[in-house]
Amino acid sequence: MLRFVVVAVLMAVGAVSALPNPDGRIVGGVDAEVGQFPHQVSLQREDGSHTCGGSIINKWSILTAAHCVVVGDGVEPYPAHYFQVRVGSIQRMVGGKLLKIKRIIVNKTYGNFLNDVALLILETPLTWTDNIKPIEMADEEVPTGSDVIISGWGRLYHGGPIPQRLQWNTVKALTTDQCNDAIGWGYDSLICLSHPADNGACNGDSGGPATYNGKLVGVAGFVVGGCGTANPDGYAKVAFHKNWILENMESE
Repeated sequence: MLRFVVVAVLMAVGAVSALPNPDGRIVGGVDAEVGQFPHQVSLQREDGSHTCGGSIINKWSILTAAHCVVVGDGVEPYPAHYFQVRVGSIQRMVGGKLLKIKRIIVNKTYGNFLNDVALLILETPLTWTDNIKPIEMADEEVPTGSDVIISGWGRLYHGGPIPQRLQWNTVKALTTDQCNDAIGWGYDSLICLSHPADNGACNGDSGGPATYNGKLVGVAGFVVGGCGTANPDGYAKVAFHKNWILENMESE
């Protein structure tokens, strides 16, 4: 039986044996450059500890994963004041701006690793700079086998440390049927992203972006069997959830 592990630092995950890869990143990625991912945010607890990633979609709204913000296995979010976001920095501890969250909106159909999306509504609107910009949401499917970029401050390997500097990697899009063949989890609401072993998403990358041709196509949700296995990773498909996002996000 395949084992699903959500990739948020906030949540306790079961131990899965894996060889350390001290030279790895996101897993297997590289350091981001300043301004390379101006849409990327770090979702943090009140004490400043990194929990998840997120993507700026307009001046008021950030898209993340539902499991990053809900209480237990339900769909009710923690109070907004439990969290803050750092924007405009590739360093999770310094730089950019720390902003307070006014409201958290969770997709009420979230459950069993599906429809894993939520919106963070900021107390004050963002001001655009070279390092703080929104990302356009995709309307269409990613062509099979296309290169997709993932980014985040997730662990460098299963059970490993969290990097200070934002990491990124290149993975490939699978069809729903290919995802079903690989992990038995083929759903239209998911985009599966394949990669070799010692690559892919890990704890702390949850809620973070997957992009194709400069558009947001996925929201990091889960890995299978532990970080860095050869199994594809599961991301909520932005095109599938776009109507819900547009209906619930704060207007400009």
